Formats: sequence, C-alpha cells, structure tokens
Amino acid sequence: MTSSTFSVKSIVRPNILALKPYRCARDDYSSGVLLDANENAYGPALNPSSEAAASSSGLDINRYPDPHQHDLKNLIAKFRDVPGPEHFFLGVGSDEVIDMIFRVFCVPGKDAVLITPPTYGMYSVCAQINDVEVHKATLTLDGQFQLNMEEIEKQINEHPNIKVIFLCSPGNPTGSALTHESIRRVLTLPNYKGIVAVDEAYVDFIDASKEGTTATWVKEYPNLIVMQTMSKSFGLAGVRLGVAITTPEIASYMNATKAPYNIASTTSRVAQEALQPKGLDILHKHISVMVEERNRLLEAFKSIPGLGRVLGTNDANFVLVEVLDKESGKPSNDRAHKVYADMASRQGLVVRFRGTEIGCEGCLRITVGTPEENDVVIQRLTEQLAA
Repeated sequence: MTSSTFSVKSIVRPNILALKPYRCARDDYSSGVLLDANENAYGPALNPSSEAAASSSGLDINRYPDPHQHDLKNLIAKFRDVPGPEHFFLGVGSDEVIDMIFRVFCVPGKDAVLITPPTYGMYSVCAQINDVEVHKATLTLDGQFQLNMEEIEKQINEHPNIKVIFLCSPGNPTGSALTHESIRRVLTLPNYKGIVAVDEAYVDFIDASKEGTTATWVKEYPNLIVMQTMSKSFGLAGVRLGVAITTPEIASYMNATKAPYNIASTTSRVAQEALQPKGLDILHKHISVMVEERNRLLEAFKSIPGLGRVLGTNDANFVLVEVLDKESGKPSNDRAHKVYADMASRQGLVVRFRGTEIGCEGCLRITVGTPEENDVVIQRLTEQLAA
C-alpha cells in the first residue's frame, strides 16, 4: 500500500475529524508567574522529609505536566531510529494506546476489528467497551503461532467494516514473533483500507539474529501503527508509559483526542532517565541476562517429566509450556491448573494458567525471573509433576 492508495481521513471517525482539541494552559505559556491554570501555587501537600517528596524533587508537581512531551518523544525517536516527535502518541500504558486506536478509527455499533487469537485480551475488552465488533483469524496451531494469511484475507473480504487489524509480535501468550514478510503482506492487502496495529510490547527480547522492530516502517506504510511500552524490557511497569509510533497524520489525530495532561511528570522523568546512555546500558545488560535465563529454562524443561512442548518461537520474556496428563501423555488443562493453583496458594510461586486460550491446551505461561527465581521454578515444577 502506498500513500496514493490510502487515505487516513477516509477511515477516521467523522467526529474526530471535526474535533477541536482542548487547549490547555500549558499550550500557550509554560514559564513565568503562572496564574492561568488554577494550580496550587503553595506546592504539594507532602511532608518535605518523606520519600514521596524526595522522589518528586525538582518536578514542580503542583504544576500540570508538559502536554506534548517533546523531550521524551525525541529520546524515544532516537532510540527507535524514527525521524522525530511528530511520529508519536504517548499513553498511560499500551492499554491507553489500544483504546485510543478504537476511539479514533472505530464508530461504535458500526465498525469492527480483526484479532488473531491466541492473543492479548485487551483488544477484545476495548472492543466491547467501545461497542465494536470483533472478528477472528486464528494463528497457525502448529506450535509456532504464525499468521494464517488465507483466513485473514477471508475475514477482510467477508467483513468490509473491519477498520483495524491487531497483530501481536511477539505474541502474548504465544511468545512468537511474526515474520516480517507476513506483516508486510497484511499491510499491503489489496482489499483492505484500514489500520494495521502491530503490538511490540516484547520486541526487545527477540534474539539479535532474528527480525526485530517494525518501527522504522512508519516512513513506508501510511496505515501502520507500532505499539510499544516501557513496562517490559525497561522494567518500568509501574510508571505506565505506552508508545504509538506511526505517521505524523495518524499521530496528530491520536494526540488531538487524548486527555490534555495524560503523561505525569514523574512518569516522564523516569522514562527520560531510562533513555539516557547509562540507562540504556542497564537495559541491554538486563535483556542479555533474561535471554540467557530464558534459554536455561527452555533447556531445563526438556528434562522435567510431565512437561510437554514449549510452544511458540520463544521471543519474549516468558515461556509457554505444556503440562501433560499422567495417563494419556497429552496436554491437560486439569493437571496444569492444579499445578498452577497449588504452586501459587501453597508454595508462593505464581505463574499464569493459559489453558483456556485456543491452541494452548494444558499450558502455563512462566515469566523469566532472576536466576534464583528460575531455580525455584525448576525445583517446584519438578516436585509438582513428580507427585
């Protein structure tokens, strides 16, 4: 698809096209004696010696934060090799990014989206909240969880009201990175004139020898939104920062629709610190260790009786593994759930039961922890499955 064959305006909700964004006080002036936003000029109601006061030192948290976050966007642009801040929308976690895509492009009660299960559950939750129909094109159920292009094309042809296709790569709960070739095929489907949203929450855990982010493709594809987060590889889940990388036109609609001050000053400061050279050094060290530990878990699971296949292509910071029935040797939801529940309630080890997801019969999703935590995982699973 090229810019000559795709018009963003043709798929943006009419009310969003007509929207006059709320102009907040900081849109006009951000320095001087600021008496324009009804802020509390006396400062925050915090004990000056408290930890909360220390952590917010120098942030003027009695003032509203920067509504545009250009400095933060510039740092992310440099890190992801994207031209500049005009390509970005920042949200309160990826969940706000997902919801914003619905609000900008999907007319409630009329439009639809396409998802590829097993996949991240918030796409369907946001669809229901926004009264948007969901169609499904199941991933290949051969243990690799790749796109079924024939089924995707079928859904597109049968449901012309599909406005957004959500692709999760690496997938959750699959851990599988989708091939770049297949993503390009979706982006260029001849009968599709909607948005393709590629959710790359786990992209930094893909092995360096494989295909990585599609973020730089936004210069090539006018219908692409790449979603990322600082919750996973950066270890900043508590600050809640999600990122949409897209064309300046799409970004402009998303930024016009958002709440004026959605990114907190504390979130911005922590994220900017993480994107400095020292922070990026730590990021790469942590990723390296997590990949090594992921590989150690994969190897250990091969020798634990009662475990079956490790599914997916193992490109995230977790492992999806089958628990087998003692008698039949087949994946068992009953046994997997019992192992999950007993480890959590009796042994203090909490993993995730994913057996209700299509293609994930008998599966536990286990996050890669520290070496010590992973030792506990191996020990507990061995004990549970020997019982």
